[in-house]
Amino acid sequence: MIISVVSMPEGIARRTPVSEARERLAESGFLFVDAELPEEAPPGEQPIARLLGLEAEELPWLGRERESARAEFFGDTAAFVVPAIEAGRVVHLHVVATERYLVAVHRGSAGLVEGLVARFPHERPPDAVATLFLLLGEALETYRRSAVQALLEVEDLEDEMFRRRQPEQLYRLARLRRMAALLHHSLLPYQQAADEAVTRRVMSRKFQMEREQFAREYQRTLTLVLTDIESLQDAARRAFATYSSLVSGDQNGVINRLAIVSTIFLPLTFVTGFFGMNFAYLTDELESRAIFWLLAVGMQVAFLLIALYVLHRTRIWRMLHDEDHDAEDPDDP
Repeated sequence: MIISVVSMPEGIARRTPVSEARERLAESGFLFVDAELPEEAPPGEQPIARLLGLEAEELPWLGRERESARAEFFGDTAAFVVPAIEAGRVVHLHVVATERYLVAVHRGSAGLVEGLVARFPHERPPDAVATLFLLLGEALETYRRSAVQALLEVEDLEDEMFRRRQPEQLYRLARLRRMAALLHHSLLPYQQAADEAVTRRVMSRKFQMEREQFAREYQRTLTLVLTDIESLQDAARRAFATYSSLVSGDQNGVINRLAIVSTIFLPLTFVTGFFGMNFAYLTDELESRAIFWLLAVGMQVAFLLIALYVLHRTRIWRMLHDEDHDAEDPDDP
């Protein structure tokens, strides 16, 4: 377990043992405490709330593995389980904020907390509530960055598909679609809980005007981030539809070519079937070499010339020519 205590509002961070962090929480006026727990809880692990001298009966979820999203207010205490994105995976920050301190607990390292601590000497939040909304906003920013980056990748994939379609693009699209589903699935329950809790808190007469502005801005940002994620989902679905359309277009081209080949050999099929019938007239009267060349070869050549002329005068020929040109020169406009 790693405990970091930040003296506020100076923003001076220092690692301390659990006993010292507990003493400072009981005595100091304004502290930010970051507790990094092992990624997997060891057997017999003590509750972090009890180790830090907090009211363990009200905080049994603090630091617990696989805890669901939470946003609650108990008097002057705010309790949050906030999802964030770290290296493409979802981590959960357990946050407890009062008028005197802000405690953040997470399993494994959390880069967003380190980034937030680095901002303290410049931001200098005046109290624990302002620090809380800074932390919540930083968690939302990880979702926004992930959604925007994935959206740009989807758009680049669409451009690549129009230049040259490749099977690898489908796998990349599937990965981005799973990322969009992960972002939406992990943020939506938290958004619903946070909206309900923050709205209920804002409606309280005891809620200060300045803090109400923080809460309103946070709700607006949360809605915008969720909108960005939904835009990513729409873009991923559109990209899959584009890929399917391109595949259908290629299949239509193949079918057109097969139809042309079948049309060309249609007279030969007719001649072989016609002469294959065992009638006396066919075997007695139409057995000369001249008749053979006239019907078998002449009809084939005449039909071929007529078919080529018709194809050349219609859009089918130009479509096939354009497809072949695009396949040979994908970068040619």
